[in-house]
This record gives sequence, structure tokens and C-alpha cells, in this order.
Amino acid sequence: MQQVADYITEEKRKVLEKELADLKGAKRKEILESLAYAKSLGDLAENAEYHQTREDQSKLEERIAKIEQILQSSQVVTGGGGDIVEIGSKVVVRKEGKQDNKEKQEEKTYVIVGSEEANMAEGKISNRSPIGLALFGKKKGDKVSFQTPNGVVNYKIIGVS
Repeated sequence: MQQVADYITEEKRKVLEKELADLKGAKRKEILESLAYAKSLGDLAENAEYHQTREDQSKLEERIAKIEQILQSSQVVTGGGGDIVEIGSKVVVRKEGKQDNKEKQEEKTYVIVGSEEANMAEGKISNRSPIGLALFGKKKGDKVSFQTPNGVVNYKIIGVS
């Protein structure tokens, strides 16, 4: 079972919709006002404020387009909860193989999310990352291997929720 679509959670969809509304409303208005002020300063060729505002406007429009694209092309999913690893699943894994005496076999918990929500500091890994791809579609007790810059890593799935 391989995933091909981009996925976002309902929570992320709401955050993106709120950001989009803010960008299209207040932020866009703010930039247009700054642009009008910068134009009033005169000569546009040597008007740094005008050029900076135009650059800000360009970045704003790019972000709006990106959010609209994400919302249009992404499939909203609810959290996992089943026995099989999917978007929204919380997966507990333990590293397998050769262990140093100092390194105990510690368990790690990850949540599988779409690439827009990935955040290693929060334990949220992308379904498109090497470990996300390896875990996707597996279940408790399965062993997975994936390539990292430091070589192949082997994990055993301890739990899925």
C-alpha cells in the first residue's frame, strides 16, 4: 500500500485556511497601503521603499498561491487509530541490530503526517521521508529497514495507534 497524494490533517487545513484569509485580507491591504505611500514619495527608479514593498507583495502572492495549491491538492485525513501505519498514526519503534554497550535499545515515537506538517522536533515525520515510506502500511511486530546517510537502519514496530 503506497501513498501518492499529499496529506494534511484537519487541524493543519484549518490553520492554512486561517492564514490564507489573513494574507488575502489584512496583509494584502497593508501592502497595498504601503505601495501607495511609497509611490507618493516620487521617483520610483531610486525609491528603495517602493522596491522593498513590491518584493514583499511578490512574496505575499507566492505564499497565497502555495497555500491555495496545498488546500486544493491535499487530501484531508483524520488521525490513525488502526492497526496499520497510515497518515495520522502514532508509531512506536525500537532500533534493531548491533548496539553499543552504552547505547540501550530505546523506543522512539513518531506520528506520520503529510510533508507540510513534518516537524522532527515534535516527532512528526513525513509520509514521504525514508522512515515514513518504510513504516507506511506496516503493523505492530513488523520490521522495517531504510537507507540513511549513515547507512541502513533497522527498526521493529512496537506499537501502532
